[in-house]
Amino acid sequence: MRAASPAAAAVGGALRGGGERGSGGGGPRMESSDLGGRQQGPIWHRKPGPAARRGVIVNIIHSVKGYHSKTIRFLNVAFDSSGDSLLAGDHQGNIYVFDLNGNRFNLVQRTMQACTALAFNLRRKTEFLVALADYSIKCFDIETKELVSWMRGHDSSVSSISVHGSGRYAITTSTDTAQLWDLDTFQRKRKLNVRQSVGIQKVFFLPLSNTILSCFKDNSVFAWEFDTLRCKYQLPTPVEGSVLLYKVFAVTRDGRIFVAGGKSNHLHLWCLESKQLIRIIQMPAKVRAVRHLEFLPDSFDGGSNQVLGVLSQDNIMRFINIETCKLLFDIGSHEEGISTAAISPNGRYIASVMENGSLNLYSVQALTQEGNKPPPPMFKAVEDSSKCTSEANTLTMRVTSGRSEWPWKSKGSKIQTRLLKLQVNTSLENKENELPGGLNKKRLRALLKGFGEYPAKYRMFVWRSLLQLPENHLAFSSLIDKGTHSAFVNIQNEYPIKSMKLLRVLQRTLSALAHWSAIFAETPYIPLLAFPFVKLFQNNQLICFEVVATVVVNFCQHWFEYFPNPPVNVLSMLENVLAHHDKELLQHLITYSVTSQVYAWPLLETLFSEVLTREEWLKVFDNIFSNHPSYFLMIVVAYIICSRAPLLHCNQTADFEYFFHHRNNLDINVVIKEAYHLMEATPPDIHPQNMLDDFIPLTKGQYPVFNKYPKFIVDYQTREWERIRQDEIEYLRERQLAHELEAKAQEWKAEDEAWYRKQELLREAEEQKRKMLLEEEEKLVEQRQRLAAVKREMKVKELQFLDASRRRFLKYQQDQRQMELKRLDDEIARKVSMREQETAATVQDVEVRRMEVESQRQLFEQHLIKDQEAVTQEMKEEVDARRRKVAEENLAKAEQKCIDTDWRLQVLHELRRDDQDRERRYEEIAKLLHDNRVKEAELLKAMREAEEKKWEEVTQKKAQLEEEQKAAAAADEYRKWFLEDKMNDALEMAEKLQSEDGYFERLRDLKARRTERGIELQQVPRSGNVCLNDLSASESSSHMSLDRRREELACQKRELMAEVRRLRQKLTSRARTRYPPTHFPATKWTT
Repeated sequence: MRAASPAAAAVGGALRGGGERGSGGGGPRMESSDLGGRQQGPIWHRKPGPAARRGVIVNIIHSVKGYHSKTIRFLNVAFDSSGDSLLAGDHQGNIYVFDLNGNRFNLVQRTMQACTALAFNLRRKTEFLVALADYSIKCFDIETKELVSWMRGHDSSVSSISVHGSGRYAITTSTDTAQLWDLDTFQRKRKLNVRQSVGIQKVFFLPLSNTILSCFKDNSVFAWEFDTLRCKYQLPTPVEGSVLLYKVFAVTRDGRIFVAGGKSNHLHLWCLESKQLIRIIQMPAKVRAVRHLEFLPDSFDGGSNQVLGVLSQDNIMRFINIETCKLLFDIGSHEEGISTAAISPNGRYIASVMENGSLNLYSVQALTQEGNKPPPPMFKAVEDSSKCTSEANTLTMRVTSGRSEWPWKSKGSKIQTRLLKLQVNTSLENKENELPGGLNKKRLRALLKGFGEYPAKYRMFVWRSLLQLPENHLAFSSLIDKGTHSAFVNIQNEYPIKSMKLLRVLQRTLSALAHWSAIFAETPYIPLLAFPFVKLFQNNQLICFEVVATVVVNFCQHWFEYFPNPPVNVLSMLENVLAHHDKELLQHLITYSVTSQVYAWPLLETLFSEVLTREEWLKVFDNIFSNHPSYFLMIVVAYIICSRAPLLHCNQTADFEYFFHHRNNLDINVVIKEAYHLMEATPPDIHPQNMLDDFIPLTKGQYPVFNKYPKFIVDYQTREWERIRQDEIEYLRERQLAHELEAKAQEWKAEDEAWYRKQELLREAEEQKRKMLLEEEEKLVEQRQRLAAVKREMKVKELQFLDASRRRFLKYQQDQRQMELKRLDDEIARKVSMREQETAATVQDVEVRRMEVESQRQLFEQHLIKDQEAVTQEMKEEVDARRRKVAEENLAKAEQKCIDTDWRLQVLHELRRDDQDRERRYEEIAKLLHDNRVKEAELLKAMREAEEKKWEEVTQKKAQLEEEQKAAAAADEYRKWFLEDKMNDALEMAEKLQSEDGYFERLRDLKARRTERGIELQQVPRSGNVCLNDLSASESSSHMSLDRRREELACQKRELMAEVRRLRQKLTSRARTRYPPTHFPATKWTT
C-alpha cells in the first residue's frame, strides 16, 4: 500500500471545504452557534441578512466537550404569542429560551429527563409548560427559574399541549386520554377517556372560539362545547373506502379551515362552518406520508391562512398554497433532514429540529424571496384544456411548482382522484431513461451538456436518482452491526484524519464493504477510492455505502480479476485507446519505461481525487454517473491526452509519478469534452463499452453477491494475514512479557540502589544528628546553669513575697475573726433577748390560763351543787344511780384536770430549768470567748517568740477542748438528771393535790390521754354555762399549747448548742491551719 500521509493529504486537498455539507454550493455560509456549557449568551455574532443560505438565520447545536465529545439532541420547540421568544428542550432535560429580538439565550431549567411537549402560558408570559418522559407536566417560571406547579394524571407520554386563547386552560393529550387543566389553580377539571382499540391522535382548542376539537385514530373528528363539554358536531366520513388514516392536523388562525393528513400524499381540507370536505390536495409522488402540518401566518390575511407547511417522510418541509396548490418553497434536504418544526405566530420565523439534533432558525422573508426560490420546472405535464375548469365541485388538485393542475371533474357527489397519464405508446428507450423521483436520464444528459454540471442544490438528489440507490436500511444495518472489521481497526495510523467524525464514518463504511465482500478487506486502495464519497455523504452513511458499492460494481468492472495485481485487462483497454488516438505520447511513455500502472492506475484507484479540486471532481462525476461505465475509462485517457504537452517534456520516471499524483494546471471542461470525443471516435473493436457491462443498480432488499475476484488468492491472503496477525499477536505478547520482566528487573535494581543510597543518607544524617545533639547538650547545660541561677533569684523573691503575703493574710484573718466574734456576740444577745421575751410571754399565758381554769372550776362547782340539789328533789328514786353516774363522770374529768395540772407544772419547771441552763450557757459562752481571746493572744505571742512551741500549744488546746467536751457532757448529764428530778417532783405534787382535793379523784382515768398532742388550742368561753365536757376541752387545749411551746424551746436550745460546737471546731481548725509547717522549711518537728 502507498504511504499513508501523501495519499491522505492528496485526498484532503482534493475535497477541500469538506466541513461543508455534501450538497453545499458556493453561497453565503450560514451562522452556527454552539451553546456548549454556557447558560446564557448571544445567539449569533452577526445576524445574516435576507441572502442567508437557504434562509437559515442560525444553526444552533449543543455539544459537550470531554473525553467523549457528543452532541445533545434538541427534541421540541415552541414560540410564544408574540413570536419573538423561542422555547427549546433537549433529550437531557435542558430547557432554553431564545430571545430573537434581543439576540440572547438563557438556560431556564434542568429537568434531568427528556421533554415530549412544550408550550408557553398565554396569560402569564413568564411561565411555560413542559411535558416530561415520566408522564408528568410541570410549570416553570422563566425569570425566577422555579417550579410553579407539578401536574400528574397521565399513564403514557404526553404528545401535545394546547393552551386556550384566554390562557386560563390547557389540554394535554396522550394516546389513551386527554385532560383539561385550570392554569390558575393547576387542578384537573375534566378527563376524556376512550377505548384502547380507538386511541386519541390529538385534542386541541380551536382558535378564536370556545370549541375543543378531538381527533381519534379511527378518523372520527368531534367538536365539543368548552363550557358544557357537550358534543356540537361530528365531521362526516371523508371518502367511502378511504385508506387515509388521519395522523396530523392543522387549523387556520380564524378556525374555519381544518386540514388532516396521514400515511399518504393526500391532504383533506375541511370547512368547519359547513362541516364539509371542500378539497383534497395531492402532494408530489415522492411524498408518501405526512408527519407534520402547520399554517404559515400572514399579517394581511385576517387569519384565513393560505400557506400550509407539510413535513413529509423524506424530512423535507414543503410550503404550498392551499388555494392554487403551488409549491412556494421548501426547507430541509435528504442530507439535512427535519424532524419537527414550529412557526412563529407573527409569521417571521420557522424553527426546525434537524435529524442530527441541531436547531435551525429560518427567515420566512428570505425563503419567500425570488432569488431563493427553486429553479423553474424542466418538465411540464400536458393538460387537457377541456378539463381545466373552475367549478365548485372540483376537489382533487395536484401540487405543482408552476401552476395548478385541475385533472378531472367530479361526477355527482362522489369524490374521486384522477391523474393525467402519458400516452401508452411511449418508446422503450424513454422507459429506460425514466429514473426514480420523476427524472429522465436523457433530459439530464441534455442539461449536463448544456451547463457542464448539475445544480449544486440538486446534485445529490440527481446522483441518487442516476445510481438508483435502493436504500436497503435493514441490510445496511446488519452490516453495521457486525462492527469494525479487523482490517480497519487501526486505520487512523495509516490515514491520520483530523476530524474524528469523518474517520469514524470512513471506518464504518470500509468495514461494511469488507463484511459485504472479503476482497475489500485485502484491497489496499479501497480507502482512497471510498474517501471522496465518505467526505461528501458523511451525514448519511447508508447513501455513502450504497454509492461506493454502486461505483465498485459498475465503474470498477474487472478490477479485481488479477488481484492482488492492478487490473491489467482494464489498463490494456486504456493503453489501446491511447495508442489509437495519440501514438506519439504512448511511444514517449514507452521510451522512458512508463507503463499504464504509472500513468493510468493512480487516476483510477483514487478516482481523480488527487489531481482534481472539489468542484472539478464533482463536475467530472456528474458526467461519469450520467454515462456508460466506459466513460470513466475515457476520462482517464482524455486527461492523459490533454496533458501531452507537459508529459512530453518529462524524461524521468519520478517526474511522471509526481505528475499523476498531484494537481496540474488543466482545464477540466476540455478533458470532459475530449472524453465525449473519445467515446464517439474510438473504434468498436477497442472501445471499452463493448467490453464492460451496462449500468446495473444495486438490488432492493439485499445487496448482490460480489465475487468477481480470484477467491483462492483472497482466501489464501486472508489465511496468511490471519496467521501473520496471530504470530504478531504472539510476538507482541512475548515482547510485552519481556518488557515487563526487564522493567521489573530495572525496578528491582532501582529499588536496591535507592535502598543503599537511602541507608547512606541515613548514616550521614545520623552522624550529623549526633553532632547536633552534642552541641545541643552543651547549650542545654549552659542554659540549665543560667536557669538555676534565675531560679535561685526567683526563689528568694518568692520567699520574700510569701512572707509579706503571709503577714497580710494573718492580719486579714485576725480582722475577719474579730468581725465574726462580734457578729456571734450580737447574734447570741439577740437570741437571748428573744428567748427571754418568749419565756415571759409563755409564763404570763400559763398564769392566765391557770386563773381561768380556777375560776371556771369554781363556777362549775357552784352549778354542779345546784344541779345536784334540783335533781335530788325531782328524782329521789334515781339518786343512787345518778350519783354513781355523776361520780364516774366527775372522776374522769378530775383525772383529765389532774393530767393538765401535771403538764402545767412540768412546763413551769421546764421554763425555770431552761432559764437556768441559758444562764449557765451564757456564762460558758462568755468564758469560752474570753478563753479564746486569751488563747489567740498567747498563740500570736508564742508565734512571735518561738515557732517550735506551736504544736505544744495545739496539744494543750486539744486537751482543753477535751476537758470542755467532758464538762459539756457532764452538764448534759446534769441537765437530764435535773429534768427527771423536776418531773418526779411534779408527779408527787400532783398526787398530793389529788389527795387534798376530793373533786380530783377521777384524774387517774385521764392519765391515759397524756400522749394526745397536735390538737389546736380552743378558746374557753368567758361567760355562760360551762359543763364538764367544756372544762375538759379547755384544759386539753392549754396542755397541748404548753407542750408545743416546750418542744420549740427544746429545738432552739439544741440549735444554740450545735452552733456553739461549730464555733469551737472552727476556732480549733483555724488555730491548726494558721501557720502550716510547710512555710518553715528550716524547722524540723519530731515526736
